[in-house]
Amino acid sequence: MEPLNRFVSSITEGNLWIYVLSLGLEKEVQDKEVATLVFDKFGFLPSDLLVKRVLFRLRSQGYIKTERFKGERAFSTGEAGKKQLADMKKYSENLLQKL
Repeated sequence: MEPLNRFVSSITEGNLWIYVLSLGLEKEVQDKEVATLVFDKFGFLPSDLLVKRVLFRLRSQGYIKTERFKGERAFSTGEAGKKQLADMKKYSENLLQKL
């Protein structure tokens, strides 16, 4: 695998949590819509299994809050998730300055 392809893979599917947390910042997101929303907004389509695994981990660690939206299981980003997302942005900005 070429370096650019490896990089793209690691910052997309390899870090799906970033995209999931950002989707839940402004509104409730139904679990079943995550893959489609990631594709529409960020341009890559994660597998359903990966989405389920990431949602499970984020919920169990308190980064997203479980909710109901239109009768379906949904989530929104919690305070801990917002902090993690802000810390990731700062780290990325510092890294880009160094590159």
